[in-house]
Amino acid sequence: MTLDPVHFKAISRLAEGVSRTVDERAHREFAETVWAEWLDPLVDDGRRVLEPLAEQARYRVDTEAIALEPDRFETRHGLDSGTINPTTFKNGLVVDVAQAAMSRVPSDLELHRGRTNVVAVHSNDVTVGLDGEWTLDDGGYVRQRLLHVPATDRSMTAVVHELALYLAEVTHATENAGVVEDLLILDGPIYPKGLLTWERRDPELAKLLAEEETPKQVIQSYVNLVEDFIERDVPLVGFVKNPASRLVTRTIRDEQGNSPWLNDAAFFSQLLERGHLEDGRWVRETDELTYTNWFVSRGATDGALASPDTLAGIDRALDHEAYEVTFAMVYDPRTDTIYRLEAPRHFTADPDTREALTRQLLKGIAAEQGPPEAVGKADSLARIGQEESAALRAALETAFDSEVDAGYDEDRWGAFVD
Repeated sequence: MTLDPVHFKAISRLAEGVSRTVDERAHREFAETVWAEWLDPLVDDGRRVLEPLAEQARYRVDTEAIALEPDRFETRHGLDSGTINPTTFKNGLVVDVAQAAMSRVPSDLELHRGRTNVVAVHSNDVTVGLDGEWTLDDGGYVRQRLLHVPATDRSMTAVVHELALYLAEVTHATENAGVVEDLLILDGPIYPKGLLTWERRDPELAKLLAEEETPKQVIQSYVNLVEDFIERDVPLVGFVKNPASRLVTRTIRDEQGNSPWLNDAAFFSQLLERGHLEDGRWVRETDELTYTNWFVSRGATDGALASPDTLAGIDRALDHEAYEVTFAMVYDPRTDTIYRLEAPRHFTADPDTREALTRQLLKGIAAEQGPPEAVGKADSLARIGQEESAALRAALETAFDSEVDAGYDEDRWGAFVD
């Protein structure tokens, strides 16, 4: 049964009771106050959890002009990892399949052919031997591994998913790091945030992170990757398409008792959106990209590598400031989209490198009206589509001699949801 027109009109009338114009105007004014008074630095419980790397400022640039600027980096590589999403089987197995790929602009078809595949499996049967070594397939173009996921009573699907995703990504990045000469853009954050949340997310996950080698090895591999790029003086950045941080909004809420934004992305979107009121309605201006300065972030998961006293068991060869997460926010009014650019502080601390990275990523956003080309290519190479996911699940059913344990939603809609 669809929504009848009479029901649609009734819901619309209810919605008209919300005065969006008044609310948004007040929110914009509050956003300006937060920007002017709270972020230089943002202090939480006596700690400077956020502060500008240099001058705090907002900028704008003509979209067409920046799209036509020369590239600041002759070649750009992108890296992404995709999965089929965690799948539970009736025999108790929980499985996720991840594949990682690297792109290059200009294109390199040999590089694009390469893949790193991880099949992460959890079993309640302790007698089942699952762990395997890395093997090669497709004439050496595919590196693959069967990974046994340690047991946990809660968050099992998340653990399987995150270990598969991040192990595939960091392994592929490490194996192909040598071909990157100018710039590597990760599709997502520069560190494995899903794993770094384990310490705070759940006591059982914190214990798993402290006692099990696999998650620590994955985090260590990301640290080693950053160190390698720093040693070779090749910038590494992250392009976060769906930033979900709540550092600013949560801190404001704790201090003020209220914060009108769902997360930091909503706050920065409102702060960077330009427009004017016309007949009482807000009209967005769409001819310029807007963006912030770079900030140093030491709160929440960003703070995991901000101090030598954090993450016991993870070796770091450089001064801890080199690893600190720095970020800038970019708003594209054409699609009403906010992006977060991330990089280790080692690279953004240098004004010339910081400027080159910012302009290169702005150029990519302007030209593609979305993620830069290297990121888009990597996403396309690594993505496992719905048809492929369904075929893989069918193949796994045969291999495991067990059916997928599908719930009502999967039976009704034919979809697997995170």
